Amino acid sequence: MKARSRFQLHPLDRKLPLVATADIGKVGAETLTQGWTGIRHIEVAGPEGYSPLDIADIFADAVGRPVEAIAVPRAEWEALWVSQGMPEGRTAPRAEMVDGFNSGWIHFRVPGTEHVDGTTPLRELITRLVTRG
Repeated sequence: MKARSRFQLHPLDRKLPLVATADIGKVGAETLTQGWTGIRHIEVAGPEGYSPLDIADIFADAVGRPVEAIAVPRAEWEALWVSQGMPEGRTAPRAEMVDGFNSGWIHFRVPGTEHVDGTTPLRELITRLVTRG
């Protein structure tokens, strides 16, 4: 039996620079210890881009069974998030963010930002989460 993983990110083959929270924390801590003044805009990305299809494949390897990526229609997002514990009436900012990724309005490597690649591969992170027990 194939497991299903539901994604709001569309299209399912678009790669995004997913980053581990540990990598974000490391960059934040390093930045705080550096000598600088003014305003800095730093974006932290993962070591490579991953699509929802890639994520499903990585989970399939980690759990040892097929995982199918399913695109959740926009009209179903709110109900899904509420079923996952998000308070009703508080989903609009999340929907706006996901719409921004899906439309390409939110993107990376913007001129004027410092770009830092994290070091934690998604496969390593998912494998740790699945085998944690």
